[in-house]
Amino acid sequence: MIDTHCHLEKEDYDNIDEIIDTCKKDGIEKLIVSGHDLKSSVEAIELTKKYDIVYASIGFLPDVLDNIENNNILELEKLIDNDKVVAIGEIGLDYHWYKDNKEEQKELLIKQLYLAKKYNKPVVIHSRDSISDCYNILKEANTKGAMHCYSGSVEMAKEFIKIGFNISIGGVSTFKNSNTIKNVIKEIPLEYILLETDSPYLTPEPFRGKKNYPYYVKYVAMKIAEIKGIDVDMVVNTTTMNATKLFDF
Repeated sequence: MIDTHCHLEKEDYDNIDEIIDTCKKDGIEKLIVSGHDLKSSVEAIELTKKYDIVYASIGFLPDVLDNIENNNILELEKLIDNDKVVAIGEIGLDYHWYKDNKEEQKELLIKQLYLAKKYNKPVVIHSRDSISDCYNILKEANTKGAMHCYSGSVEMAKEFIKIGFNISIGGVSTFKNSNTIKNVIKEIPLEYILLETDSPYLTPEPFRGKKNYPYYVKYVAMKIAEIKGIDVDMVVNTTTMNATKLFDF
């Protein structure tokens, strides 16, 4: 299995060695640690140097717009030329928490999409209450990537797939009332699905309410298998191939 999106920051975990060991024992072949600002992006790269199964994605979420020192695209670009940096992300638009700077968010996203194209990297997209704007920008950018923690409709999922994006499924799929994402899982082909945890957030059942870990990704795979009525090994094998193709490890 591959956890294509997690956060392993020191402020959240004091036992990263143990987490990596458990991942290996549980059959986690690779995991991608995602940055969301300059500090976390640097930290993600440091983890890739220490652990063979760890890769990094680097990028700026809209919250960096509140801190000009942590919003330096040139500093981000210096980090890209690294074999274990496999994507630009987590990047995107968030109109839930940040409603008053939508144009600035779009500008920041477009700058990072330009970097992704310049260095031939896929992108990992965060979209909250902003799916139409995200879609229009990504379609224009003509890039490929993953829709992180996808929460949109089946119809929009199919549109993202058409423009080169995979749909990344996490712990929300295991929640009892998560009918929207369950319909997405049911309706789109397995060949376009990725597994993720978004650790330490969005912990799947049966651990909901507690801290999340990358090795809980198996519960996401099990839920997808249940929804699609297929063997979990098929989910694991296909999503692993999907991730390997997209991120070019």
